[in-house]
Amino acid sequence: MGEIKEKSLELLIEEVNIFLNNDQLFEHCLAVAKTAEALTEELTDSNERRSQAFIAGLLHDIGGIYPNDQRVEKAEIFNIELLTEEREFPLIIHQKLSKYLASQHFKITDEQVLSAIECHTTLRKNFTELDLIVFLADKISWDGGDNAPFRQGLLTALSANLQSAALYYINFIIADGLKVAHPWLLEAKKDLENQLS
Repeated sequence: MGEIKEKSLELLIEEVNIFLNNDQLFEHCLAVAKTAEALTEELTDSNERRSQAFIAGLLHDIGGIYPNDQRVEKAEIFNIELLTEEREFPLIIHQKLSKYLASQHFKITDEQVLSAIECHTTLRKNFTELDLIVFLADKISWDGGDNAPFRQGLLTALSANLQSAALYYINFIIADGLKVAHPWLLEAKKDLENQLS
């Protein structure tokens, strides 16, 4: 990345830190950004693609500034369409709130970056490579630390390809007793199965 891009990324990192005002959430966002960038480096030498992955990772959880009990109300205020499953389990809404804040507060206009932010928890059908990278980076840099029960299996599957790792994770959480099966997650599972068959 050029000097100007490096400086603008440094400024964005600083702005996100101030915006979140929460060291633990900021450290998680920064870890996911670095993991997404590293995953991208393994696939391409495009500076633009690495920058997209870093920015999407950095902003993926900014909707977490709103507590679960405020997320439905905030989404309604921001005119964000919610699914029944999101109303039942408001934790999931943070991905849509993050997209909204990335666009409105941080003035991100790159649709690929916004898409990756919006589906980083659930993935979705017809996902892009960037969607998949940020989804996996979020799981690899799980905010529960290195002791995530799915981590080793996910990393093993990742040695095959991104799709295998994503499908491993989705199958793991479904088998583990997922609280709410988000429709996007189930659609992504079908797409992954089709791609890997």
